[in-house]
Amino acid sequence: MNISLEKTCSLLEAANNVVITAHVNPDGDAIGSSIGLGTFLEEQGKNVKIVICDKLPRNLSFLHGYDRIQRSGDAEAFKDVDLLVILDTDMSRIGNLNELAKNAKTLNIDHHISNDQKADYLYLAKSSATAEIIFDVISYMKAPISADVAMALYTGIATDTGFFKYSNTRSSTMMAGAKLIEAGASPNVVSEAIEEKPLEIVKGQIEALSTLEITSNGRVAGMFLDYPLTSSLESTEGFIDLIRVIEGVEVAVFVKSVEEKVCRVSMRSKGFDVSKIAMKLGGGGHIRAAGCTLYMPLQEAKTTVLKEISDALESAK
Repeated sequence: MNISLEKTCSLLEAANNVVITAHVNPDGDAIGSSIGLGTFLEEQGKNVKIVICDKLPRNLSFLHGYDRIQRSGDAEAFKDVDLLVILDTDMSRIGNLNELAKNAKTLNIDHHISNDQKADYLYLAKSSATAEIIFDVISYMKAPISADVAMALYTGIATDTGFFKYSNTRSSTMMAGAKLIEAGASPNVVSEAIEEKPLEIVKGQIEALSTLEITSNGRVAGMFLDYPLTSSLESTEGFIDLIRVIEGVEVAVFVKSVEEKVCRVSMRSKGFDVSKIAMKLGGGGHIRAAGCTLYMPLQEAKTTVLKEISDALESAK
């Protein structure tokens, strides 16, 4: 059921025992919005758990509340949950939490047009980031924003907008950022933490760039990481940005093998709608940023993705 901002706020206000989750392979928006909402609800006296069923990027560990994120849960811990809040994705990408919290109502807060709309309640807004939606939720409740909440939400907005550079940046986005700074967010702390990388990640970027291929007459750039390389890296966050900026490239694609026959695909564009390609492959996202998971070996995934991108580019001519 699609609901309004007002109904979203009333559901959060009525809940007492809340579990918050976000998508696997979490990014700054998934973690920032989860910590921001979780911290805010705790400040309102709620019992809150944050569970994300995947590895967490280390460069977000500066956020207060990062250490409390659980990587998995059990049925006993979820028996009293009355609201499962799914952020920055739909119900298909949250691991086994659907089963663990099967007796709870589900509230999905998202900004992806590809959302499967299977939650009990869905608030789908045209926002730069889910963290911006959470800012709107708190603002609607006329509640104060603590410095910890502000830092988390600012991080989510900043990372999903490329630090206010991408096309999803609007005047409302800038105003939300300003309000969060007033509430205690420190842009320099966020940017320095996000940009800082361990030496092994920098070396990993060099190895990843060695897999670079340019196809479709220079319109597509791709990097393709096999399982040994992927498993040696703590994070691949931001790798796709290394090739997104290449002159003449309309679509950048990053494929990494996370298991021998499981590959995660990320796509970025400079205007071309990559969400349609992702949805065709079982994923989703935005017009300029989308992804999917393919259950096949790397070489097959690479061939599949490049063909779909090439076909889509040709059809768009």
